[in-house]
Amino acid sequence: MNFDSPSSLWWFALAIPIVVFYILKIRLRRQPVSTVMFWKQVLDEQNPRSIWQRLRHFVSLLLQLALLSLLVLSVADPYFFWEIRSARRIVIVIDHSASMNATDVSPTRLAAAKQAADLLISGMRHRDEFALIAAGHQPQVVIGFTGRQRALSDAVQTLPPSDGPSNIGDAIALGQRLLGERQDGKQQEVVVYSDGCFAGVEQYQSGTPAATKAEPSNADPAVPVASQSVGDSEQPQTKLTLNVIGTQAGNVGITQFQVRRSLIDPLGYQILAEVTNASGQPMECRFEVDFTSFQSESSEPIDVVPLKLEPGAKWSQIFEKTSAAGGHLIARIKIDDILTVDNEARAVLPRREIQPVILVTAGNLFLQKVFEANPLVNLTVVSEPPEAIPAGTVVVYHRVTPTKLPAGNVFVIDPANSSDVFTIGEQLENAIVAKQDKDSPLMAHVRLDNVLMPEARKLTALQPDQAQVLAAAVSTDPLYMTINRPEGKVLVLTVDLDKGNLPLLTAFPISVGNALHWFAGNKSDLRESLATGSLTTVTQNDFTALPHGKELVLVSPAGQRSPLPISGDKINVGPLNHCGIWRIEEASSASASTQKATTDRPAPLLEIACNLANATESDSRAPVSTATDKQSSELVFRSFAVPPVWFWLILFALALTSMEWALYQRRTIS
Repeated sequence: MNFDSPSSLWWFALAIPIVVFYILKIRLRRQPVSTVMFWKQVLDEQNPRSIWQRLRHFVSLLLQLALLSLLVLSVADPYFFWEIRSARRIVIVIDHSASMNATDVSPTRLAAAKQAADLLISGMRHRDEFALIAAGHQPQVVIGFTGRQRALSDAVQTLPPSDGPSNIGDAIALGQRLLGERQDGKQQEVVVYSDGCFAGVEQYQSGTPAATKAEPSNADPAVPVASQSVGDSEQPQTKLTLNVIGTQAGNVGITQFQVRRSLIDPLGYQILAEVTNASGQPMECRFEVDFTSFQSESSEPIDVVPLKLEPGAKWSQIFEKTSAAGGHLIARIKIDDILTVDNEARAVLPRREIQPVILVTAGNLFLQKVFEANPLVNLTVVSEPPEAIPAGTVVVYHRVTPTKLPAGNVFVIDPANSSDVFTIGEQLENAIVAKQDKDSPLMAHVRLDNVLMPEARKLTALQPDQAQVLAAAVSTDPLYMTINRPEGKVLVLTVDLDKGNLPLLTAFPISVGNALHWFAGNKSDLRESLATGSLTTVTQNDFTALPHGKELVLVSPAGQRSPLPISGDKINVGPLNHCGIWRIEEASSASASTQKATTDRPAPLLEIACNLANATESDSRAPVSTATDKQSSELVFRSFAVPPVWFWLILFALALTSMEWALYQRRTIS
């Protein structure tokens, strides 16, 4: 036998005062009395008449010393070596990914996993230590090694569900690192509760070197299906047990849903949708898409498609739609299956803003019509440059150019004179486009190769470091150029529209549309819908209006608010572990839970759609269980608790206390 706290044995020194108090005789106080006749009669009656009466005080002393011994030994916490050899250190890994929300196991797979883990915890023995790891997209230690059953059970029951994917491999590796930090001879084990719907599950079931093949059985789903030993052979072996929870029930889910603005049509947008039948039988369902604008709470149907999917088949389609308004697109499949989180997907459609444009020209039908044909342009045509230009307005100068360009966004076409930003030289002899910057967003879907630019003149920027050439002639002279000045953007095109064929080409309206988009700040035409568990970075260009010097918060689809760390001009967002629309708002905004109507809530700075979009998670068919009833019984019986030695010592101490109390009560005068 050994002791966990041998220093506590010093408490045996308390036996000295106990013995002293029993040996010490208290001197009686003298008191005069009238006669001693009655006292002698009492003393004669109380003379010892038995051996027990002579020894009862000595037995009481022994009982007191025995009680002290039991208490001191219990504080020292004695143990036998066989207790150390049988003690366990177990890491419980619970998969709380999206597929664990499946209802083929009542009420859900996650609830069944919690119940199985709680059963294991209830069988903890003395000196056992358990830890809990949540195997989400980013595995995390929920509670470290402890022997407190109540704390472990509470941690298991409060583990929230997630819509993200699982990462069992990293969770197991994290558990092995926790076990590797403590090498004291205890039995080490990693117990995993999962439905097996994750990549690489085969290595924990097959006969590969990383796993031990298990025997087939028809046992309950919530029992171990495979065990393996990992780690160095010179160190204590770590046993790995995978408990598969779930059935072979199939599922149909939306595995892709994206929307983006058309690159050609100012009002158009495209929807990409994909539905997967992750089951072993044909399935029929209905795919619906609804649209809800930012200005309205009511939704309107966009499209409805009946689907007939073969086992394991995928259906995908691109929808072409038009709308200037921005809003939320919601895709749904009407089907009754075991997993509902992938039956709905969302996407954010960016709003198309109306852009004011002032065209200063003496008259050019091609130029005027190309702006009027754009439904997002509010065009004003004037013959003289205006004295005041409203903020956010794009000014287009055709030929007549002021010597000092106004602040703001300026588009100069066929300049007749120089300005404070550029100079105009002699006419170019061979003004044919020989080179263009294909990587610039201003040249997206624009091909100007070998296009003749009649009467183009030599163009020179006064600040070359602020200029970027978009198209150049054979002589390398710029024909199309941007100048990023501090007061605003400037775009210069030197060509006579009346004498060339550029206005007749499709490249001309596309390039004008690109220019307006560039002036607007290159706001993204694609607000990508992210998969659950994603981490993303947003910049100032992603926001409609980014307040400077203010704190931002991330609001989950359930309304939970968390501060956002800002690093320079970038903001790190995530992980996004729940499906729905995530919002970035000012920290000063009122909580969404205190606002009853959407119209009362301040407009968010940015919205991010998050969907499951994971074919592995949507395929909720659990691997076939290979556990045996013997293994299932072993999982239960090995958890039977044995009270520690100090428990029995305290029990004996209570018994001795009762005996001492009984002896004290016998000290009466008969």
